[in-house]
Amino acid sequence: MNLKLSPNRKTGRTYLSIVRGYRDKETGKARATTIKSLGYLDELEKLYPDPIAHFREVARQMTEEHDAKRFTTLSLNLDETLPPDVDLSKNLGYAAILRVFYELDLQRFFDNASRSKRFGFNSGSIMALLVISRILSPGSKKKAFEQKGRYFERFDFSLADVYRALSHFSSISKATQRHINSRIMDLYGRDTHIVYYDVTNFYFEINDEDEGDGDLRKRGVSKEHRKDPIVQMGLAMDADGIPLHYELFPGNIPDVSTFRDVIGEVRRNYNTGRIIVVADMGLVSGDNIFYLTGGEKKEKTNNGYVFSFSVRGGAHAFQQYVLDPTDYRGMNGEPLTPDAEFMVKSRCCARQINVTQKDGSIAKKTVYEKQVAFWSKKYALRARAEREKVLLKAAAIIRNPGQYSRTTSYGAAKYIRGISFDKKTGEVIQSAEHPVLDADKIAHDALFDGYYAIVTSESSLSHMEIIDIYRGLWEIEETFSIAKGTLESRPVYLSLEDRIEAHFLSCFIALVIMRLLQKLTGRRFSCDVIVDCLNRINCINEDDNLYLFGYRDKVSDTIGEALGIDFTKKRMLLSEIKSLLARCKEPSLPVQKKSRNRLK
Repeated sequence: MNLKLSPNRKTGRTYLSIVRGYRDKETGKARATTIKSLGYLDELEKLYPDPIAHFREVARQMTEEHDAKRFTTLSLNLDETLPPDVDLSKNLGYAAILRVFYELDLQRFFDNASRSKRFGFNSGSIMALLVISRILSPGSKKKAFEQKGRYFERFDFSLADVYRALSHFSSISKATQRHINSRIMDLYGRDTHIVYYDVTNFYFEINDEDEGDGDLRKRGVSKEHRKDPIVQMGLAMDADGIPLHYELFPGNIPDVSTFRDVIGEVRRNYNTGRIIVVADMGLVSGDNIFYLTGGEKKEKTNNGYVFSFSVRGGAHAFQQYVLDPTDYRGMNGEPLTPDAEFMVKSRCCARQINVTQKDGSIAKKTVYEKQVAFWSKKYALRARAEREKVLLKAAAIIRNPGQYSRTTSYGAAKYIRGISFDKKTGEVIQSAEHPVLDADKIAHDALFDGYYAIVTSESSLSHMEIIDIYRGLWEIEETFSIAKGTLESRPVYLSLEDRIEAHFLSCFIALVIMRLLQKLTGRRFSCDVIVDCLNRINCINEDDNLYLFGYRDKVSDTIGEALGIDFTKKRMLLSEIKSLLARCKEPSLPVQKKSRNRLK
């Protein structure tokens, strides 16, 4: 502490104050903060013979008192033992998750949404626990409740309260997603002119599917080739890789049939304006294209699309166009060389699509689009290697057909001529004709190795701009990978539909927070690295209200700097920890102007 004299040239008076110096973390420059304002020197001279000397001594004593509070002497009993069944360690890394949770104003949102229900518990705190646990220690709702003592929070609710809250969370799922979107728009801005869309599914380790027509747990085409009942999830993501909106569908619903529900919700309730939807070929249909672009409505939506398109499954004329070497150029438009590893071409043309009418009949409609064809040596080598693995499996099936079924021969049977399966059991049907490799099928598929195609409404964009937009789809695939891997969203152990809905809502919020943490730290770290870091920011109760920390690295420093949380201290008093957490829960408005562009 120091005495500061501030003379005023206009009045000729000098103002006295006691200040404390510190180093600005952002600029590295020395700064001072006022600890105590004393008054004008001429007025203080009426009270003290020598005000300057007096208050310099006061500042010195204040410094000694402050330093004394920062140092303490511990008396340690080296023979002391731990009581049975005790865990003195606490986690403080969750403060980063809590900060984003409160920035998104979710605590207030959930509390307000449940106020009319007159619950005897805090629904915002329950969701906070579920999200924190889903990120740091994924498992059942029971596990999350049992581990609540790991954090410095007063989670004063019962396990029964957690289960009761799930029904409530299910009822406000869409409202929650819209609220999150609104907060992200306010805090950071959001780029929704491009919307990425994809579908995945999550399995349940149960034997029988639900019997009702609209029930969620149904057998369908599993992305992991499992026989278990599944639930489908359609997910829309913004151009910055942040999840935007999701919906759940019964497991037997085809991917292509989920498109209009999810994209329709985004168009109606997310204030996106014109959008360009990017999706894989599994979601491409005439109905979806017609719906997206407005079809023959008087007021067309003028929305656009960038869809991958199957070369192997395309019309013969389209295949001929793709395989024809004419007009292919290099990535930057340069002529091809014999050792070229990438080539691309495009054309604008009309294409007929099949559109389902209101009466169920199919009508032919014409769309005018840009078709981009490209070839990559890297993709060609990968396709060849993957097919070689499949052919090895096909050869094994030919040698011992009785050991395989329709399921276990998945992907390989198409390269075998003379093989058939029992429609009921799925087992291989033994016949006089010995199965052999289908050389014609193998050669035909090899023609298309490395070739890909994209169809788009955006004819004004260059083919490389279109390819770059489409490549962003990998982020939604990574997001699904995070949901299934890092967050362990499946298998799902819940059976009631409302609880299943609530489970995926908490997973969605956790996904959004993880993606925001990645963005806020400049995409420097994967989700797994961030989670590992936050789990390591632990402390142990060293003495009374004193906690000892033992982990710090560049990841924790980066997260702390991005969120304004000090993870650098070796020791902290409980009061300091509570103060830190209180700052994490402050309304986000003061941070808003500072952080609006933190994602960029």
